[in-house]
Amino acid sequence: MGASLSLVPVLDYFARREFLAAGLRPNAATLPYRDGGAGATCTVHYWVPEGEPRLPPLLLVHGFGPRATWQWRFQVGPLSRHFHVIVPDLLGFGDSSYPSEASPPPSEATQAAALAALLDVLPGLKGQRVAVAGTSYGGFVTYWLARAAGAGRVGPVVIASSDLLKTAADDRGFLKRAGEGWSSVDQVLLPAEPAAMRKLIEMASYRPPPAVMMPDFLIRDFIQAVQIVAVNSSGEVGQVAKTDDFIICQKLFTANRERMIDLLKGITVGTDKFQVTPLSQEVLIIWGDHDQLFPVEKAFAAQRSLNGNARLEIIEKTGHAPQLDDPARFNKVMLDFLLAAHKPDPSVNGSSL
Repeated sequence: MGASLSLVPVLDYFARREFLAAGLRPNAATLPYRDGGAGATCTVHYWVPEGEPRLPPLLLVHGFGPRATWQWRFQVGPLSRHFHVIVPDLLGFGDSSYPSEASPPPSEATQAAALAALLDVLPGLKGQRVAVAGTSYGGFVTYWLARAAGAGRVGPVVIASSDLLKTAADDRGFLKRAGEGWSSVDQVLLPAEPAAMRKLIEMASYRPPPAVMMPDFLIRDFIQAVQIVAVNSSGEVGQVAKTDDFIICQKLFTANRERMIDLLKGITVGTDKFQVTPLSQEVLIIWGDHDQLFPVEKAFAAQRSLNGNARLEIIEKTGHAPQLDDPARFNKVMLDFLLAAHKPDPSVNGSSL
């Protein structure tokens, strides 16, 4: 099956449509890259409403996967009614990039520094307090950003499906749950062939599609599909007509796979570089009760590591991505927490977080 018949552009179209309907538009910023040499820069692609915030700002940080739009597509609509939502692609993901030839892959601290720099260049956000929510790998980045920036810059924090205490033993447990035939975590998390993709879907979803709906040819097409989408400066999919239009063109899982493996191996969670200490912000932890990537007992361990200074919500009948398995429940839990934590400040556009 050729790329022209791929489901990828269709799925991407519907995800983008959710973002556009929520009033978000795509953009990109060139920022300093802290792990590079003098003058090194990175590019962060992001979605945000046009103009200065009229609502409290909220940053959504994605996990491992093709791009942020796929992971937050069910949240941007409901959240944008109450918040000025900012959704970036982390460095090395989606359309964000870093100088990989001359620099090491970004750690969680480096990702957090790039997000902080992005917030400082967005209209009306420099120095303003921002709520942050991260899922899976994005939860590691969210935690680091909240701790490094402090409560004066980062407000309420949501950490979803993110094992802040992950160790090598957890990786061995992951491989045991995956079953025989897998020698490394990246074989499953960064699938290069149908069996691995099928295993990832099985472990990440509460109700994975039946095998008959995931034939090898369809999964192989999904892995290898080249996504070519013409996007104009307003974020609309169509023909490139002006110089400020651009084209998205990449393979979802096979493009830059070695770089993605480097990103995975560059995670500092579980090392002496990532020591979990309590945060001064209000924290909500959300977890799926059937998460096979990070089992639910790790949610309670994460809560204990924050000295119990975190609210924990376990969402039943969901897996590693409760925001996709049960978006209605996830959105309600997240909104209830964020709106309760919202403290009006008339000195900043009428309100702030």
